[in-house]
Amino acid sequence: MPYRDVVSKQVLIWACTAVGARMPVAMAPLALVFLVRERPGGYSLGAMIAAAYVIGEILCAPVLGMRLRPERARLHLAVGLAVGAAAFAGLGGLPDAHPAVLAGLAFVAGAAPAAATGGLRTLLTTLVPERAAAQALSVESILTAAVWAASPAAVAGLALGAAPAVPLRLAAVLMASSAAGLWFLPAAWGVGGRAGADAPLARVLAGAWPVYVTGAASLTLLGLSELVLPALLEQRGIGVGWSGPLLAGMAVGGGLGAFLHGLRAWPGRLRTHSMLLMTGTAACTTLAALIPHTAGIAVALVVGGMLQSAAMLTRNLALRAALPARAHAAGYSVMYAAAGAGYAATGSLAGALLRVVAPSTAVLAGVGVTLLLSAVGWWGEVRRAGRSARGADAAVAGTGARPGARPGAEGPAIGGRGDAEHCL
Repeated sequence: MPYRDVVSKQVLIWACTAVGARMPVAMAPLALVFLVRERPGGYSLGAMIAAAYVIGEILCAPVLGMRLRPERARLHLAVGLAVGAAAFAGLGGLPDAHPAVLAGLAFVAGAAPAAATGGLRTLLTTLVPERAAAQALSVESILTAAVWAASPAAVAGLALGAAPAVPLRLAAVLMASSAAGLWFLPAAWGVGGRAGADAPLARVLAGAWPVYVTGAASLTLLGLSELVLPALLEQRGIGVGWSGPLLAGMAVGGGLGAFLHGLRAWPGRLRTHSMLLMTGTAACTTLAALIPHTAGIAVALVVGGMLQSAAMLTRNLALRAALPARAHAAGYSVMYAAAGAGYAATGSLAGALLRVVAPSTAVLAGVGVTLLLSAVGWWGEVRRAGRSARGADAAVAGTGARPGARPGAEGPAIGGRGDAEHCL
């Protein structure tokens, strides 16, 4: 059973902690819109406050991730989550506050726990044997898909059935419980002695830029589907109420894709996997933009969600292989920020295009941008691998080692299984 090594009490505690940390993130944008939607210009105001939240995440994820030290990981993450919980509590307790106050609290709610995603992901991979790293990341993706599938319904139900501030109060409770859950997990994680351990962290992280580019590309299609879908359904004469179930189906597809990806080891290079999966996701998004029937759109989104989730998994695995262990949490945080930036850029592009072109045309333009980003990332990874190979050859020549030896940056990445791009 491929997932046997992931099943443990510690991983279960981690899962509960991760849900507490990520459910508020998934709930926040929609919850902030519901919070102020009954004010004059409520939807525009809600979008602005939600934008402040996202900006806080994007700006602070790499900064806090780089400051996260493995030997004091629990304390760093707990403080960030506790401050985030306080900010959510402020939003839920002051629903009638001035918009500037709400925007400031939203910024803090997004910024303070921004390193939690990278830190918790790194912690998870230390709780399982090295050979089960891919399965652990698959489990994380399944959990994330479940959270994102449940969050919109939870926010809408609580905001409309109870009060607009209730979802944010729940977010505060969940994030506070996540901070408490960290104390049942290891206080630190180990750092390996891989090559590059003495290099400045910023330079090490910058060297993995192609992975960040393709990671951002994988989220642009998700953002495109979420943000343009209501307008696209309207263009097709389909009720916009279908957007919720269709997006939930896409999230379920993402969870299924992550599960299937973790069932076996896939031959080939991670960058090749990523490019193929991104191309497939782009094809599904294109079909969703062109198919006139609800059932066809649903199938395209579910399959696209499966492929997108698997593509994001390959990016996480590639990043893990490209960086030394001490840089994993920071690298995941930078990836998180890059993905958020890609999502936000897609939203801006879609919003601008929807004013002058049909929704289906806006989707196709976004697909083109995504494929361009994917190609740039793939080219960067190929170029990086070539430089590493040349460096290894030079090292062999200088040390007199046998030609079959493979030192250098592309050395053992996962479980000592050779070239990082052959780790699956």
